[in-house]
Amino acid sequence: MSKTILIVDDSFSLRQTLAIALREAGYTVQEAVDGKDGLAKLDGTKYNLIISDVNMPNMDGISFVKAAKQLPNYKFTPVIMLTTESDPAKMQAGKDAGVRAWVLKPFQPPALLDAVSKLVMN
Repeated sequence: MSKTILIVDDSFSLRQTLAIALREAGYTVQEAVDGKDGLAKLDGTKYNLIISDVNMPNMDGISFVKAAKQLPNYKFTPVIMLTTESDPAKMQAGKDAGVRAWVLKPFQPPALLDAVSKLVMN
């Protein structure tokens, strides 16, 4: 059975690029347009990994991760932040919220897939 990854990003083109790379690597992909939409997708569906942007309208990535980690089904789901944000304070806030990896955009699909394969939950 393939692993399912939730992508939370307000950029349609980025979600498309990421989804293609992940699907080609054999993953099943769900997409959300911002943190609020991402939370709505955390409805009991089993996700093996979440990839989220930091800067999004309605609910930013760090708030989304904090909220996701409050849900029993997603408390241990690994999260990768894929972002243009390189501010150490933001990175620390992400880590404190439960983010496991921080990948800067523009990303290289092989490097991202490497991080995904290391963190994806069984």
